[in-house]
Amino acid sequence: MRHRIRRDTLSDYLRVAHAIDATQVGTVSVQHEYGIWGGPDGAWVLDFVRALRTPVVATLHTVLRNPTSAQRRILHELIGASAATVVMSSSAAQLLTRSYAVDPSRVEIIPHGVPDLPLVTTDSVKPLLGLEGRTVILSFGLLGPGKGYESAIAAMPAVVAADPTALYVIVGATHPEAVRREGEAYRHRLEDAATSLGMADHVRFVGRFVDSDELATWLEAADIFLTPYPNLEQIVSGTLSYAMGAGKAIVSTPYAYAAERLAHGRGRLVAPGSVDALSQALSELVLDRGLRATYGRRAYDFSRGMLWSEVGAAYRHLFARVSLSSRTRPAAVFAQSVGAAARE
Repeated sequence: MRHRIRRDTLSDYLRVAHAIDATQVGTVSVQHEYGIWGGPDGAWVLDFVRALRTPVVATLHTVLRNPTSAQRRILHELIGASAATVVMSSSAAQLLTRSYAVDPSRVEIIPHGVPDLPLVTTDSVKPLLGLEGRTVILSFGLLGPGKGYESAIAAMPAVVAADPTALYVIVGATHPEAVRREGEAYRHRLEDAATSLGMADHVRFVGRFVDSDELATWLEAADIFLTPYPNLEQIVSGTLSYAMGAGKAIVSTPYAYAAERLAHGRGRLVAPGSVDALSQALSELVLDRGLRATYGRRAYDFSRGMLWSEVGAAYRHLFARVSLSSRTRPAAVFAQSVGAAARE
């Protein structure tokens, strides 16, 4: 069975909900991020879950510390209409219970999954990408404003002064919304910034989507992974998770997810927006192979609990529990609880 929900077509939400209910599906997994669902602040996700009689497990990719009243209402109603709610970090769970008054018994913590990559020496992989003899600093993901790349590029002159072989690589296509607004203007501004600093040979852009195999190669070739994000509310980062899974030495700003995952010496945290702090941390790591290995091994060992096989098993157990509970719970009671949540 395959059905498609077009983001901005409300009738699709109801049609697909009814189609799911007509099957033997036991649980619906809803991935929630305000920007991916239609309606103001993604409110149409509520139309979808309200139309479902099949129980819902909602996975939250964003929990805002300072939401608008509409965003808070949407999250409350989504949680109320779901049989279980999943977040990917302890900090997100604490935020839900502390700031959103969500019952802790309704919140599950299942980490962001990562592929099972071997821990390899970077020099054995660099030739595959033409990076021989370079100390590689990597960031990847959709390119767009708000990720702190300007600070990272501004830090590179000091890093190159410490290690003339240093190369900062940013892998990923420009975010579709940025392309829609201004084409590739943002990427060009970053390229111009690198050139104006004399860093054209030390900053490289791979401006396209890469598949999972190529992404794994870039990760394995990197000596240092960097997430210079200025938004300290960010409660999950797939890119940082993947870097941990590849055993990278990570430098990051202390946004909520990074501060939790890189604790206990699993990486280096630097002040957001501080070019000097970023330069110092990167310069130390490009020169100290042993420190890189220590950070990388700690991150790698910690990430074994984040492997997709472990995450998949956790979701499988949760779905089975929710499905069993729904079969033993009277339909009228379930419908009444969903309706009450919708009226809050």
